[in-house]
Amino acid sequence: MNIAAIFRSTASVAKKEFLHILRDWRVLILILSLPPAFTLLLGHAFEETATTDAPALLRDSDQSDESRQLVEKLRANKTFAWREWVPDSTANVNLLKAGALIAVEIPPHWGSSLNNGDPQPLHLTLDGIDTNTAPQLRGAIQEDLGQFQLDSRQTLIDDLPDEVLEMGKKIPEPVRKRFVSAMSPWTVESKILYNPDLKFIDFVMPGIVGLILQLLTVTLTACTIARERESGTLAQLLVSPLSRNQIVAGKVIPHLIVSILLIAATLATGYFHFHVIYRSPVLTAALCLLFLLCSLGTGLLISAFCQTQTQAIQFAVFYLFPVFPLSGAFAPLDQLPPGIRTLSQAFPLTHFCHAFRMVSLGQVGVASVVGDLVFLAVGAVVTCFGAALLLRRIQD
Repeated sequence: MNIAAIFRSTASVAKKEFLHILRDWRVLILILSLPPAFTLLLGHAFEETATTDAPALLRDSDQSDESRQLVEKLRANKTFAWREWVPDSTANVNLLKAGALIAVEIPPHWGSSLNNGDPQPLHLTLDGIDTNTAPQLRGAIQEDLGQFQLDSRQTLIDDLPDEVLEMGKKIPEPVRKRFVSAMSPWTVESKILYNPDLKFIDFVMPGIVGLILQLLTVTLTACTIARERESGTLAQLLVSPLSRNQIVAGKVIPHLIVSILLIAATLATGYFHFHVIYRSPVLTAALCLLFLLCSLGTGLLISAFCQTQTQAIQFAVFYLFPVFPLSGAFAPLDQLPPGIRTLSQAFPLTHFCHAFRMVSLGQVGVASVVGDLVFLAVGAVVTCFGAALLLRRIQD
C-alpha cells in the first residue's frame, strides 16, 4: 500500500471520529468552554497564597499603655479581620462557634511584665484544621510582636538620661561596638531568581494546563474504541484493509486537533488574564504536543483494554486519581516521601510540569529538559503502539 493510500485510509477513520465528536453538540460545547473556564477558576484559586482578612478574635486583658500600642499595631495588619473577644463562662474559646481562625489574648499585667524584665507570652488559640493557614497566622502575630519589640527598644534607648549616655562613653570601644551590634536588628540581603515576584500562579499554571488537558483527553479518548466495540463497528474496522496502526492514528488525529485548540485557549487565558509569561514558544509547543500525544495514547490504551465505555471511564478515573496529587502539579515534589517521589516519576504529568516550569521560569534550553521530552515521546509511542497491539490481539 503506497503512502497516499495509507493517508486516505487513515483520513477516513479520522473523518469518522470527527463526526462522532461533532455529533453531540452539548459535549462539544463543554469541551471547548471548560478549559478557559477551569483556567479562570483554578487560576484565581491559586493566584494568591497570602492570607488576608482572616476572621480573628482579640482581647486585651491588660489595658496598659503597652497593650494598647500592641493592639493598634495588630489592628493595622491586613492579614486579620479583628473582632472583639467577649469571654463566656468557659476558659477556652470555641473558634468554630465564633467563626474565627485565631484568638489572641493579651494577658493581665503583660505591660508591667515587660518593664520588670520577665515578659509574659501572648496567648494564641489557632484553628489547626487548615495546616497551611495556622502557621501563616502565627507568623503574622510573631512578626507584629517582633516589630513592636524593636520599636519599644528604640524608644527606650532614646529616653535614656544623659548620665547613662555619659557612663556609656566610658565603656571600652570594642565592648560598645558589640553592644550596638547586639541591639541592632540583624538582617539578610536576598535576591530571588527565576520568579522574583514570587507569583504562585506562575508556578501552578503548568499544573492547571496539564490537569485540564489530561482530564479531557484521557477521558474522551478512553471511550473511543470502547464505543466502537459497544456499537458493533469495531469488528468491521478490524476486518477492513486498515492496519491496527492506521486505526489508532485515525482515532488520535481528531482528538489531537481538538486538544491543540484546547491548550491554545488555556494558555491564552493564562497569558491575557493572569499575565503568565511563556518563554521559548517553540520548546513550549513541542512539550505540549508530546504531552498531548502521551495523554491521548494513554486514553486509547485504556479504551482498547476495556469492554464498555463505563469500564473505560472507571479505569480513566482510577488512573487520573493518583496523578494529580503525586505529580507536583500544585505542590513541590520535595514535600513527598522518597518512595512516593520515585513513583511520581512514572506519570507524564510530572515530567510535563517539571519541564514547563524549567522552560518558563528557569529559562533553560533543550538540554536541561531533554530527559522529560524523551520520557513523554517514549510514553506516546508505547501507549499508541500498545493500543494497536491490543487491537491485534482482539482480532486474533
